[in-house]
Amino acid sequence: MAQVKRSASIINDDWRRWIGENLALDASPQDVFNVLVGQGVGADEATREVQAALANPYLLGARQAGQRLKNRLKKHDWVLDIYRTLNRQTIGSELIERRHRLSREEFYSQYYLLNKPVIISGMLDDWPALAKWNFDFLRTHFGEREVEVQMGRAQDANYEINSNQHKRKMPLASYLDLIQGAQESNDFYMTANNSSANRQALTELWQDIGRLPEYLNPESKDDGFLWLGPKGTRTPFHHDLTNNFMAQVVGRKRVKLIPACELAYVYNHHHCYTAVDGAAIDYERFPLMRNVQVLECELAAGELLFLPVGCWHYVEGLEASITVSLINFQPENNFGAFYSTYDEL
Repeated sequence: MAQVKRSASIINDDWRRWIGENLALDASPQDVFNVLVGQGVGADEATREVQAALANPYLLGARQAGQRLKNRLKKHDWVLDIYRTLNRQTIGSELIERRHRLSREEFYSQYYLLNKPVIISGMLDDWPALAKWNFDFLRTHFGEREVEVQMGRAQDANYEINSNQHKRKMPLASYLDLIQGAQESNDFYMTANNSSANRQALTELWQDIGRLPEYLNPESKDDGFLWLGPKGTRTPFHHDLTNNFMAQVVGRKRVKLIPACELAYVYNHHHCYTAVDGAAIDYERFPLMRNVQVLECELAAGELLFLPVGCWHYVEGLEASITVSLINFQPENNFGAFYSTYDEL
């Protein structure tokens, strides 16, 4: 049921909107009645209001329209279930494949165009970042630069949805002190949400990142996002609006993936997020997740993970780490151009 809007015991228009919303969402009239009475509304008044709402032609029309929308969604879910079934019938579907120095043709034909993840080794070997980047290097060359990070995440269960509220600026050296002083923490993290500020503050670092012309468009202005944090950082289950390369430069990360075709079962409640905790999936609270294919891998320094657009992923830092994410693929990659469900679902 929708959230109760508390008010005085005498029914007003706020209560009537609440009654109409819940009945339109197929809450039982008895449940609505029980909530009203529980909130101090008299039984006779509660009965009259529920019956009046049920008889209202506007609400009847809304409920009929709602049923048609549900039928349409069921049809869409059927199409997704076709792809779920086919996806699980492919060889090695329970694994994220690992390929060494995958050719452009193989990458696009076997993975990118099939919306299928893959881990690629050997393609970052010539990146100067792999040889140069560590915390001492960053402190020596960029310690005085002011950077933007996410702070205070541990006190906010929706830290990713509320990421704009957690932006803080500090010298990079101070941030590195936090990382090196913490054995494990998810309270602070430099993420892609900070990239617009840090791209300028740390611009020389981008000279150490290869352009991966085998897969990417080197002329694109989309030249990567930086992630820097301690062991224990977590990025909750979400999906991106683009295809994405996750290039691991320093440290190791654990990644859990759910194919995009599992959408109907992942409890997507807001924009590209779910309330399902990737660290410990609660199957009692989210029983449909028992039907979901969850793939898991460990990504080491020097490895490249392809995250297909719409693929749900949870990321956990197993060590203090530095990651670069890249989206400038050769084909058009702006799937957000026809995405509109940014709000509550």
